[in-house]
Amino acid sequence: MLTIENLHVSIDDKEILKGVSLTIKPGEIHAVMGPNGSGKSTLANSVMGHPAYTITEGSLTMNGVELTELKADKRAQQGLFLAFQYPKEIPGVSVAAFMRMAVNAVRKARGEEPLNPMIFRKLLREHLKNFGLSSAFMNRSINEGFSGGEKKKVEIIQMALLEPKVALLDETDSGLDVDALRAVSEGIVKLATPERGLLLITHYQRILHYVKPQFVHVMMHGKIVMSGDAELGQRIEREGYDWIRQELGIPETHDEIAEEALV
Repeated sequence: MLTIENLHVSIDDKEILKGVSLTIKPGEIHAVMGPNGSGKSTLANSVMGHPAYTITEGSLTMNGVELTELKADKRAQQGLFLAFQYPKEIPGVSVAAFMRMAVNAVRKARGEEPLNPMIFRKLLREHLKNFGLSSAFMNRSINEGFSGGEKKKVEIIQMALLEPKVALLDETDSGLDVDALRAVSEGIVKLATPERGLLLITHYQRILHYVKPQFVHVMMHGKIVMSGDAELGQRIEREGYDWIRQELGIPETHDEIAEEALV
């Protein structure tokens, strides 16, 4: 479904990704783990089309469509979705208005009729209820005054409404307490259908206790240096990343870029 091949990405002429290749098929859940600054968020943002990231080499294709030259909105219309590590506040734009506009833009690209406002609000109200959020959230500005858990829940609701083919979840567990993590994870599991591919980006194993990947990849210095199954994530939780550096002869340097500053 999504093929990333030999992807090289730079920010301000500094190369961050140095040849990443990864294929996500329908029904597969992949997790990308790694220390801070290893390139994980850069991978998610460059696949989604963030304009600050320049693809200098390699290709991105989804269902045979070349994505590399497409802007973020066109990639979304092809079926990509990105849940941000730090969802932005959008003062003055309500949750309902924002989500309905996004959903109808994707529906238009698919050749489908826009959703009637009343039907859409009913659908959104049901999703909010499922996450323990009141219908008052529909009229609140996007993420303004939301807790960390509320922001992430609203993003997963957006994912449910957009029905993407491939969802990229960048540090979705970041800033969540135990209860919010469980609720968000349960929402993700419900959306992990046989037709959809998921890519989870995380520092820690804890979200993988709920959302169980078939494939775990470790990134260091802009490359995938090791891949395995769920046991690889469990070993990282027990032992950290030093054993990987030692096993592969990878030095621990301060060259692990502070990529999060742009996210």
